[in-house]
Amino acid sequence: MAKKSMIERDKKRRRLVEKFAAQRDELKKQISDRETPMEDRVKASLKLAKLPRDSSPTRLHNRCQLTGRSHGYYRKIKVSRIALRELGSAGQIPGLVKSSW
Repeated sequence: MAKKSMIERDKKRRRLVEKFAAQRDELKKQISDRETPMEDRVKASLKLAKLPRDSSPTRLHNRCQLTGRSHGYYRKIKVSRIALRELGSAGQIPGLVKSSW
């Protein structure tokens, strides 16, 4: 189980990314548009820099939905390898056959 603080920090970042996504996209369009004057593009880049750092999607980290573990994460089912093994042993994942020898 991951530390509660790390799980909560990741939740906070996800909320910020969702909150500022539209604003970030609009500013990035302005910056990359070659038709807009250079002065407006610089202003847009300064506005983008003033947004909270945690609102950037690159600061997100994949974590297990059950335990919060960040390593050994399976994207398709959004759980860690340890949680996957436990769920597979319990027969809760359809189509998964856990073998042991």
